[in-house]
Amino acid sequence: MAALRLWLFAAALAEAGSAPETWPVIGVSNGGPWGPWTWQEMCPKETYATGVSLKVEPYQGQTKDDTALNGIRLYCTHGSHGEKSEAETVESQSNVWGQWTDPLWCPQGSYLTGFSLRVEQVQRGIQDYMGATNVRFICSDGKILEGHGLPWGEYGPWSPFCKKGLCGIQTKQESIRGVLIDDSALNDVRFLCCRQ
Repeated sequence: MAALRLWLFAAALAEAGSAPETWPVIGVSNGGPWGPWTWQEMCPKETYATGVSLKVEPYQGQTKDDTALNGIRLYCTHGSHGEKSEAETVESQSNVWGQWTDPLWCPQGSYLTGFSLRVEQVQRGIQDYMGATNVRFICSDGKILEGHGLPWGEYGPWSPFCKKGLCGIQTKQESIRGVLIDDSALNDVRFLCCRQ
């Protein structure tokens, strides 16, 4: 069945005379190791990311399982010509724990261009591993937006910068593992750069 779907997709592309669009991608070197990369989700055409919100599970205490960062949502607008109230959201896959924080916005006329990820060092044995715990972004005017994640772990180096801003997202998520097994939720993220 999967082979048939792939063949139909390839045939549709051949008929249309086009190949799938590719976008420049930025990432960081300190992401967590668990889970597969999920799907890419792109801002609508002619918009780019000017705001961001995180899905965060609060600290659960020493005897409960913590997952910290569970999702990242980009707010896509037409920049200085668009209103925040008209923003479209994109988020790739998010996990089930936590709540969405209020969005953080770049100053009027600027947009998100790069990021740095805070990740807890891998814990072995019966230790509770959280994966990614927070993320910060830099706007095109130099302003830094730091999410309302958890304080555990260390920030890694800044990603390369997208000259024309961020237009898409792809997360690396560990699936729910079940009762009495350590969950880590979001382990890594990469962003797709706008091309125009």
